[in-house]
Amino acid sequence: MIRVSVALVPLILAATPTLAQTHAGHGATSPTRQASPPTQGCVATGSATTTTGGAGMSQSPASACPPETVPAGAASAGHDMSTMGQAQPAHATAGHDMSTMPMAPAAAGQADPHAGHDMSTVGQAQPGPATAGHDMSTMPMAPAPAGQTDPHAVHDMSGMAGMTMPPDVPTSADNPGRPPQAPPPPGALDGPPHVADQIFSAGDMAAARRVLLGEHGDIRVGAVMIDQLEATSVDGEEGYAWDAQGWYGGDIHRFWWKSEGEGEFGGELEEAELQALYSRAFTPYFDFQTGLRQTYRPEGDRTDLVVGVQGLAPYWFEVDAAAFLSNKGELTARAEAEYDQRMTQKLILQPRAEVNLSAEDIPELGIGAGLSTLQVGARLRYEIRREFAPYVGVEWTRSFGATRDFAEARGRSAEDTRLVVGVRAWF
Repeated sequence: MIRVSVALVPLILAATPTLAQTHAGHGATSPTRQASPPTQGCVATGSATTTTGGAGMSQSPASACPPETVPAGAASAGHDMSTMGQAQPAHATAGHDMSTMPMAPAAAGQADPHAGHDMSTVGQAQPGPATAGHDMSTMPMAPAPAGQTDPHAVHDMSGMAGMTMPPDVPTSADNPGRPPQAPPPPGALDGPPHVADQIFSAGDMAAARRVLLGEHGDIRVGAVMIDQLEATSVDGEEGYAWDAQGWYGGDIHRFWWKSEGEGEFGGELEEAELQALYSRAFTPYFDFQTGLRQTYRPEGDRTDLVVGVQGLAPYWFEVDAAAFLSNKGELTARAEAEYDQRMTQKLILQPRAEVNLSAEDIPELGIGAGLSTLQVGARLRYEIRREFAPYVGVEWTRSFGATRDFAEARGRSAEDTRLVVGVRAWF
C-alpha cells in the first residue's frame, strides 16, 4: 500500500499547476492556447491601437481581426476578475474589461452597424431619456429610397428646441413670422352686395332694416344722476345743497339738463341754476354741449348762453367745463373735475375740485375779475346698491381778488370749511 502511495505522488504534483491555472484569478488562459498571428491589415485585439470606449470597455476598429480560436475549456478567459467583491455601478457593463473580447466581424457586403458611434459614455450613469448623453453627430443619415424625396427637405429644424409657433391672428403689424394667408377666391366678391334684395320685396327689406337699426344702434336712452343731495354745516349754520343732471337721446345726439344750488334751512335761497343743453359726441369719451342757463340769485337773475365740453378724461377723471355769456354781456367760466377712488367694491372716495373764473368785475353779483373762487372737497360714500349710496365729506371754499373784497364788504368770510352728509343716487 505504501508503494502505491509513493507512486501517485509524482502524478499529483504534475497535475497541480494545471488546476491552479484554471481557477486562480479566473483570468489565466490555457497553457496550450496559441495566439494566431493577426491577419494583414488588421489590428490585434488588446493591442495599443485598440480604441477604448466607456468605463472598462474597449472596442477595436471596424476592421477588427477575425476572432481567435479559444478552446472550449477556457470559457472565462478574457474576463478581468480583479474587481470581484467590490460594489459595482448600476450599469451592467461597468467594471468589466472588454479589451480582449473579440469583435464579431460584419457580414459580407454589410456595413458595420456600430461604425461612427461614440461609445465614450458607455458604462456611465445616463439621464432619463434613452438617448441622453449619446453623441449622434457622426451617425450617418440613411439616404432616401430611390424615386422618393426626403420628407424633411426644406424644413428648418434649427430652432426646434423650445420653438413656439406664432398664432395665426391678423394684426396691424407686418409680422413675417405669422403664416401667410391666401387671398379670397376670385369669385367670392362677384355677387350682389345684398342677396336678400333679390328674394324679398323692397318694403319687407326696408322694414327689416328699421328693426335692425333700432336693435343695434339707434336706441334712445335716458338717465337721471343726483350726484349731491346733502345737508351742510359751517360756523354753526345749517344749510343744504344739490347737484344733479340727466340726459335723453342716442349715442351721438342727446338732450342734457343740469341743475345745482344751495341755501340755508329756514332762510332764503342763495343761488340756483338750471341748464338746458344740446349734447353731441365728438369723440368716444367727450361731448360738445351748448344751450341756455337760467340763474336765480337774490342780487339779480341772469340768462346765459352756454358752450362747453363734458366727458371722461384719461385716468378716469370726469371733467365738465363751460363758458357763460350772460344777457348783459358778462363772460364767466367754470371747470369741475372729480375722480372715484374705489377703496373696496362698495366703499368709494370721491375727490372733487371746482374753479370759477370771470373776465371782468361784476359788483352786482359779488364776482371779481380773474380767479374768483376755488372749491376743493372729498366725499366718502358706501354703495348699498350701485344706484343708492349715502356719503359723508368735507369741503373747503376760498375767494380770491375782488371777489374776496366783495364778500368781506357784505360781512361774509372769504374762506370756510363745511361738513357735508348726503346721498348719491341715479336711475
